[in-house]
Parts: sequence; structure tokens; C-alpha cells
Amino acid sequence: MRRMSPFFIILLFAISCKSSPSAGIEVLALKEMNELVTVEYVVNKIIRANDDKTWYKPGDRKILMTCQATLKAGVDFSLIAPENIVVDGKQISLVLPRATLFSVNIKPEDIKMEYEEVGVFRSGFTAAERDVLAAQAQRQIQQSVDSLGILATAETNASLFVSNLLRKMGYRQVSIRFDVEPIQKLN
Repeated sequence: MRRMSPFFIILLFAISCKSSPSAGIEVLALKEMNELVTVEYVVNKIIRANDDKTWYKPGDRKILMTCQATLKAGVDFSLIAPENIVVDGKQISLVLPRATLFSVNIKPEDIKMEYEEVGVFRSGFTAAERDVLAAQAQRQIQQSVDSLGILATAETNASLFVSNLLRKMGYRQVSIRFDVEPIQKLN
């Protein structure tokens, strides 16, 4: 997770000491958090490949690899605009941007070749071919984010974090909802 800057901590302390904070200060405080990672998943992926259907190359060539990917998702608070926060006394209503997938990281040491079968007249899979297979696995993992429920969990965690933060700042009634359009922001 991202470290909070000393400016942000002082700002939060100053805001929590005030009796009736303004919406502009909350926007500034939340925007300072930038990308808040609220969920981190570790996903294992099996990669299978073969090219034994090539008619002009005699023999089979098959490979089975596994990889472990770390996925980080959360909410980009820098996208919050002043109109996304409505303050009415001790009540606050906040519209957050949808959760996004910030990164998919597959470390080279987490890619393992489990099995390789190469015919007599064939050469083994090259490092470049294994890299292409790992990149394909990364794309498949990115496409499966919705089915894994990562973004929904990231939004739930962000909502809990922000509502607890705002309650500690003195708000009695906190209403949080998410913007309708998700923003894809993947490195």
C-alpha cells in the first residue's frame, strides 16, 4: 500500500479537530491519498501450449508452466471532484470513482516450467517463446478480474475505509456510492 505523506497526516489531524469541516478540505484530503490499494490477490495460473499440429515439422512439442501473479486493485482518489462531496452539518455524501486494477505483477522467479515434451527432431521452447506464453497468461488474468470479484471487493474495502475515516472526523451520517463508469488504469 502507498505510504501516507506527513502533509496528509497533519491535514487529517487538522480537519478532525475542526467542528464543521468544509467540503473543499475533504476533497483535498482524499485526493492526497491518490491510488489507494484496497485489495491484493495472489492468483495461480497454469499455462499449456503445444505446436504438434504443424504439418511440416515432425514430432510433438508441448510445455506446461505455472505462474503466480499478484493483482492490486483499489480506488484512485485523485479523480474525486468537489462536486462529489456534499456536506450538510454532520452528514456527508460522497461519490467515489469505481475501483480499478492498478497492477498485475508476475515475477520471473514465480514462473516455473513443470513439464516439457519435445520430439526427437524438434528443439525445446526458447526463452522468448516462454515469455510470450507468460504475457498471454498475464492478459488472461487481467480479463478474469471481473469473474474473480476483485473490483467488487476493492470497492467494499474502500467504502469501509472512507466511511470509518469520515466518522472519525466527526460525521454521524456517511453516505458513499460509486460512480457508474469504471476507469481502467492499468500500468
